[in-house]
Amino acid sequence: MLAQFLADLVVLVHALFVLWVVLGGLLVLRRPRLAWLHLPALAWGVLVEWAGLMCPLTVLQNALLHQAHQAGYSGGFITHYLLAALYPDGLTRPIQWALGTGLFALNGIVYAILARRLGRLAPVGPDQD
Repeated sequence: MLAQFLADLVVLVHALFVLWVVLGGLLVLRRPRLAWLHLPALAWGVLVEWAGLMCPLTVLQNALLHQAHQAGYSGGFITHYLLAALYPDGLTRPIQWALGTGLFALNGIVYAILARRLGRLAPVGPDQD
């Protein structure tokens, strides 16, 4: 019972982390100091997609499901929970590359906007015209 609850909790945390990785840059536009939390998460998300790594949260959830005497799942969290509806045949390496590239590009645009905003807000010193 406890293992099942913890597995469900890991799913929730994992889903929130994925949302933070994908959409956190939009929050950074409003609160630029959050970039220190978002950029490492973004780097991890892109790395997982491009390198085809297994996220430790997926491993943890599978271990908890096995403790609860339930079948785990193969593949990553995104494959199992998020992409199953979009890509019924499963997540392939080209799709992972496309997702990682899209994640990188989307957040690149967000951070370019942020840099432009911060550049306009930078104080002008006495030596600058």
